Amino acid sequence: MFDHLICDCDGVLVDSEVIADRVLLHALSAEFPTIDFASVVHLAFGQRTSTFLSDIEKRFEIVIPDSFLAGVERDIDAQLKHSLAPIAGVRDALAQVPLPAAVVSNSRLARIAQSLSRVGLADVFGPRVFSAEQVQRPKPHPDVYLHAARELGVAPERCLVVEDSVTGLSAARAAGMPTIAFVGASHVPKGYAQVLRNLGVTRIVERMEQLPALIAAGLRGEFGQLLS
Repeated sequence: MFDHLICDCDGVLVDSEVIADRVLLHALSAEFPTIDFASVVHLAFGQRTSTFLSDIEKRFEIVIPDSFLAGVERDIDAQLKHSLAPIAGVRDALAQVPLPAAVVSNSRLARIAQSLSRVGLADVFGPRVFSAEQVQRPKPHPDVYLHAARELGVAPERCLVVEDSVTGLSAARAAGMPTIAFVGASHVPKGYAQVLRNLGVTRIVERMEQLPALIAAGLRGEFGQLLS
């Protein structure tokens, strides 16, 4: 039923979203000390930083300096270098899945490569790494997923996707790819799994050790009957 596994990077393979959120909050608070951004920074997850900052400008009616994004990206890279860790159990889980695996992310190719290398996962994916910078529109648009399928030579409906964000899940679904939601990263808020269920997402795992059995069920053609 499936020929290829595709994983998002941030929040699925590496526990990076919580680091990026911390950097964003610090930078925004320093630039606009009279505004409390704590309640909205978590909304960045799954989005490009540039897209999130555009939304912040509209929400708070502020103008963020042109140099701000470059500084934030530089600080995120520095923090990832020192603090990045793999999602617990992800390498063992992927080793049990009898499908070739690829990465599809909204992050830059350079950051994806560095993240995979730092946590010892680069060899799992090899050259099968794709970024939204390779297409016109990032997630939640399907472009990068469709690009990956073309490059892999696989029909979209035969690609199984593991994502953590509504943004990513929406992109994969729009590309015609079945999805599994992973909700076990550090940045995921309490009750998020139920939010996804309310949106119609039924295949949800909280720990990577649960992933191989769920994928095995999909390979047996049981996704139509299986609820999480």
